[in-house]
Amino acid sequence: MDFEDTPEEAAFRRTVRAWLDVNAPKHLDAELKRAGFASSGVESEDPMAASKAWQKTKAQAGWACLHWPKEYGGRAATPIERVIFGQEEGVYGALSGPFIIGHGMCGPTVMAWASEEHKQRLLPPLAAGDDIWCQLFSEPAGGSDLAGLRTKAERATDGSGDWIINGSKVWTSGAQHSQWGLLITRTDPDVPKHKGLTMFFLSMASPGVDVRPIKQANGQSGFNEVFFNDVRIPDSQRLGAVGQGWEVSLTTLMNERLSIGSGMSTGFPELFRFCLEAEIDGQPAVDDSAVKSRLAQFAVKQSGLKYTGMRAITALSKGQTPGPENSIGKLVAGATMQELAMFALDLQGQAGVVQDADSPMNARFQAMLMRSPATRIEGGSDEILRNIIAERVLGLPGDIRVDKNVAFKDIPTSGRSK
Repeated sequence: MDFEDTPEEAAFRRTVRAWLDVNAPKHLDAELKRAGFASSGVESEDPMAASKAWQKTKAQAGWACLHWPKEYGGRAATPIERVIFGQEEGVYGALSGPFIIGHGMCGPTVMAWASEEHKQRLLPPLAAGDDIWCQLFSEPAGGSDLAGLRTKAERATDGSGDWIINGSKVWTSGAQHSQWGLLITRTDPDVPKHKGLTMFFLSMASPGVDVRPIKQANGQSGFNEVFFNDVRIPDSQRLGAVGQGWEVSLTTLMNERLSIGSGMSTGFPELFRFCLEAEIDGQPAVDDSAVKSRLAQFAVKQSGLKYTGMRAITALSKGQTPGPENSIGKLVAGATMQELAMFALDLQGQAGVVQDADSPMNARFQAMLMRSPATRIEGGSDEILRNIIAERVLGLPGDIRVDKNVAFKDIPTSGRSK
């Protein structure tokens, strides 16, 4: 493992620092440093406008979607240069929240599967922050079984070749702000569930698309329900062949776990700082033996996550493809975040129920606790990730699947007969 920049990487880092020093929105520094989870923390101006302005600034200078080809709005940078820019961008990276799904998941899928005409039309506005994308995958009855989806795509009867979509999706992040979405549908119920799927992209302004934000426990509405009522999609907006949707979706899912797993924080630095400032029986909390024991446990996990991430960065630096490090990182970081937030609120006592500007650490741990259950589901639930690591990394036997090679229409479900 190599912790040092090469001369070329060090030169690139200096270039990034020089540009950020001149162009970063420093007037937002204080708010961004107080940012909670799933929020940029910007309140002095419209947060979406601030995010779009920063993305536009980066795009105009060639710093948007660094690893993308230049013709699609990127910089054709190396993977390690992308990592370096993210490290140097620091708190300003919180402004990229609305674009994470588009840049990290939808964009790479469009790049891999769309026609050249569609790439030229769709990707530059996505890189520049003009368009926001969402990922229309999860469904109310599907749980973690993406291949069990029921949203139907059927050929229009007018001979146009268009597709008519009916069904619904749930937990769709950012759908209320999105101009475009990736949509996976079932086009053939007469084959096993993984083989009867087809992927499309669609305008979220299409007639028949109904987006309904979900009020979350933390008071935000980052997730949505999306309903499709006879939505018409041209066949030209299909990604991959009919029935190839599962293969296309794997492109999205692999990028999703890389995007989420590589950028997750557990909140340990904030907890340690809080323990230095808080008191137990008139003494610094950090001097309490029980507190020190828990801090040590969290420090070990934090260190493991850090150096596992370093292995991935080292692989990128050498032009190699990282292994399963980011899936492991997401699995450990999500659970650690939840445990750490609960411990912090225990230390805060009655103040732990207060969630406003006067609460300790600006209610950061409260926000973490409210958001942490979602982090353990999105991008692959803990159970799914454990199965992936067990089967694809450790080589353990796969779970028994009673629906294997069974036509989707013949799979029994609660409340539905054959």
